Formats: sequence, C-alpha cells, structure tokens
Amino acid sequence: MVLHPIHHTPKCLLAGHSRLFSDRIRIMSTAYEPHQAFHRGTATIFALLTPEQTERLSQLRGDPTLEGRLAELAEKANDGDLTPVEQAEYEGYIEANNLLAVLQAEARFRLANPEP
Repeated sequence: MVLHPIHHTPKCLLAGHSRLFSDRIRIMSTAYEPHQAFHRGTATIFALLTPEQTERLSQLRGDPTLEGRLAELAEKANDGDLTPVEQAEYEGYIEANNLLAVLQAEARFRLANPEP
C-alpha cells in the first residue's frame, strides 16, 4: 500500500477525492502564519471601528473599582480559599481581562500597521 506523502492516507482511498484533496492542498499552500490568520479572523470586528475607536480600545484600562475585589479574589485563590461562586466570579474576571488584552494587542498592531 502506498501512502500519500502529505496526508499519510492510502493512495487507493484518494482516487475519488482528488478535488477535495487538491482544494485542501491549495488552501494549505496559501495558509497564513498563525498571527496572520488571527489578524484576518479579527478583521470583521475591527472593520466596525473607526481609527479613533481602535485607538481608544488600545488604551482602555480595566474598571478601577474592581481592583480591590480582584486583589481579594486573587489572594483567596492563592490561599485555596475561594468558594465555588467566588471561583466562577474570579474566572469571569480573568476571561474578561484576557479578552481585553488580546483585543488591545490587535488594536495596537492595526494602528501600527494600517491597511492601505
């Protein structure tokens, strides 16, 4: 049995699927690096924003009124003392902060590399 070099699939199984695999190979050959794919994937989001809004997003800071609560939850988490409700709350804040950080990084990238 001969294996296809790219997919390690027996050639006999590829016989009726040459278009499928040629399309897949074409897509793979035009694939972007992961960061380029991320930029393409977020393009529709940033198309909704003006350059001024993108700038504001890049400089956005978290809610200062939450800093005390986050510090309290972080300390309890480090001590292993979070209740299930507090754990869910803390994870929600972490997820929101991660999302904000990713969007801000993308906003800074787009501001530094404007599209023609």
